[in-house]
Amino acid sequence: MLLNTRTQTTPTQPSRLDRSTFVDTVSHRPGSVILYPGKSDMLYRVASGLVRVHTMDDDGNGLTLRYVKPGDYFGEEALAGLDRQYFAEAVTDSSVDVINPALMSAEDNLVVTTHLVKTLERAYESIYRLVGKRLRARIAGELLELKDTALATVQPSGETMIYATHDELAAAVGSVRETVTKVVGELSREGVISAGYGKITLKDEAALARISAE
Repeated sequence: MLLNTRTQTTPTQPSRLDRSTFVDTVSHRPGSVILYPGKSDMLYRVASGLVRVHTMDDDGNGLTLRYVKPGDYFGEEALAGLDRQYFAEAVTDSSVDVINPALMSAEDNLVVTTHLVKTLERAYESIYRLVGKRLRARIAGELLELKDTALATVQPSGETMIYATHDELAAAVGSVRETVTKVVGELSREGVISAGYGKITLKDEAALARISAE
């Protein structure tokens, strides 16, 4: 019997889009609105900085849907010709690539599809955190998420400081500023974090992780 000595290899999936699909790269200042609800025709990729995708309820209260980090995409509804239902806003100084879906190849579509799967997984986790966990756990989890974004800086002590207001935290965890302020105060008294105006320092990340899992 002849043995098949050929080595089977798994095709390598492309990790980046072909640059020929990029039609522009635009810089945005913190707070500038990149996208409004309405017609969509382009796909966007964060090259640097941080972008917040958010919506508003009938009372004008904001709700953060997700943060888009460097290398990630938003505006995916353009691939299906659907209208956009959210706002996209630069949180920090950000550089955003503008991509024309009509120029994308099959490999490019695979890259974006892979990204969409990962984004959906994170969305499931966020939904579970919003509906299945107490506010204390949601805030702890959100702070750990923000640790790996452009809002965070490492201090000489080795601790991570996050630049975020209580209003921004409230929008991210589905609450209101007053309630978030109360929980932040509790975590500060426990020594897990320290809070100042518009900034929060993570003093005990292991404790935050335990709280986020409660």
